[in-house]
Amino acid sequence: MLGTDLRICAEGAVFGLPEARRGVIPFAGALVRLSRQIPEPVALELLLTGGTIDAARAHEIGLVNRVVPGAEVLARAFEMAGALAENGPVSLREIKRVVRGSSGLTLDEGFVLEDEAKRVVMASEDAREGPRAFMEKRRPRFVGR
Repeated sequence: MLGTDLRICAEGAVFGLPEARRGVIPFAGALVRLSRQIPEPVALELLLTGGTIDAARAHEIGLVNRVVPGAEVLARAFEMAGALAENGPVSLREIKRVVRGSSGLTLDEGFVLEDEAKRVVMASEDAREGPRAFMEKRRPRFVGR
């Protein structure tokens, strides 16, 4: 889960990393990712105690985007995926690249990445199609370039 961009979970979900209780450590990126995704003291509490948190707490600390009844998880995930699919693929790719790539950089270094992304996006066919579709009051037909 820590390697995903968006997260929807059921109300009864429980999250934890029990490895320390077994004398081992979490791996596959868990140690590196968790403290970048939630406040470090909360991450350390989970990692060092091997304890768990419920879905409400996971949402409160920003570990998950949405908490929904179990029967609605898949439908809500498809709903979110549909919303993403309606957006320009070039812009989505560049947004994700800059957000991920700017982690740990100074603001000025991050602004350089953002400016590069702006140039890529604004030179795309999609950047012309989106505003045109808006003005024509229709859905955009993005082509991913």
